[in-house]
Amino acid sequence: MISSKPTHNTQARTKSTTRRGFMKDAGGAAAAAVIASTAPARRTLGNVLGANERIALGFIGCGGRAGNHMDGLSALAAKGEAIQLVAACDIYRPRLQACVEQYKLKAYRTHQELLQDKSVDAVVIATPDHQHGYQAIDAIQAGKDVYCEKPITHWRQFELTKRLAQEVAKSGRVLMVGTQFMSDGAWGPARKLIEDGTIGRVIQAECSYFRPGDWGERNMKIDDPNAKPGPDLDWEAFLGDAPKRPFDVSRFFRWRMYIDYSGGPATDLYPHVMTQVVYMMGVKFPSTVVGTGGKFRFNGERDVPDTFSMLVDYPEKLTFVFTGTQGSSYNGPQMYCLGSAPIIRGWDAVLTFRGKEIVVYRHDDKKPKEQRIPIEHGPDHDMFYREWLNGIRTRKQPTSSAQLAYYTQTVLHMAMTSWQQGKVAKFDAQNEKITLV
Repeated sequence: MISSKPTHNTQARTKSTTRRGFMKDAGGAAAAAVIASTAPARRTLGNVLGANERIALGFIGCGGRAGNHMDGLSALAAKGEAIQLVAACDIYRPRLQACVEQYKLKAYRTHQELLQDKSVDAVVIATPDHQHGYQAIDAIQAGKDVYCEKPITHWRQFELTKRLAQEVAKSGRVLMVGTQFMSDGAWGPARKLIEDGTIGRVIQAECSYFRPGDWGERNMKIDDPNAKPGPDLDWEAFLGDAPKRPFDVSRFFRWRMYIDYSGGPATDLYPHVMTQVVYMMGVKFPSTVVGTGGKFRFNGERDVPDTFSMLVDYPEKLTFVFTGTQGSSYNGPQMYCLGSAPIIRGWDAVLTFRGKEIVVYRHDDKKPKEQRIPIEHGPDHDMFYREWLNGIRTRKQPTSSAQLAYYTQTVLHMAMTSWQQGKVAKFDAQNEKITLV
């Protein structure tokens, strides 16, 4: 999941390894044969495309999450979807080489080199959090459409988040954020119920994410404890705009444990359940956010919190409450193991979810006390990918868009900054600025 350094950081010191040199080092003849056999014809994606026109995909990052995407998209191609996996890049050579061999891809060392490939139509970004925004902007400016893992940016990169949303809006490029549980059939009908006034004016929403276990230390292995910076590992590219530090093998491979590159559960997990609440309520930027929590169970090397909660006020006079921990589990009524079912409280009724139904509980006797609406389908990852691919063909932005991510990520920017500084975060909507008081 590690790839090249952002070019927009003024401190960038990317060490450029040429593609030709890399291919020679990696066993050039065989890799060159892969390139020749997989290169598709290039055509412009500026207009609406036919359903059968092939979309050529590149991958920025070759770690575990990228592998999931390669598997999923390869399966879609096998089912007849007009796509082809053609290229990949990673600043850690062993990962890159493994992907090149398994999926028969062109190999690039940096994302800048991959983006120069005119045969690549769209890219999937699956790198550490602090790289996402820079790489997405580079891709958009190179004329590529983008699927970007969440969070869309690192928690300290608010200005970059704003810039990315602006770049997408003015470019017309299609960007989907990897909050794949937005594919659930519950959210659109629930949003419509709220818009139609079924529960009255919304006053509060809540959701949560509980799960036991130390995400970083338990699930992120060190590929090679003896790895060192050099031809196979570009440490400076990994650091990007993060604080400059001497090489640390744990930081490189288990970056989710460190506040420089991650935000812990708040930014890694919470977007999966808060994005749909922001979407259903139809809100934009918050007015006030407070973040609380810390390392309440797991210590070790990590410096991200294992427990984190947020109180979020919106100018529409409603509050969003989010709580979570990785120190304990029980969620109550669950939504697909993501956390407890969201609850949205209005003046007249409460909307929530039970099993495969949207449930509305009323406060009075004017209508039935309980209303149940069937949910047509649960999360569908193939459907999620297809929404992105159809957007590339039609130029329609997906539901899990850059703009929705901007609204959601702003909450996380404010919450993490509030927690770090021990202050209340305020949002100036007119100037789109965060201040602390």
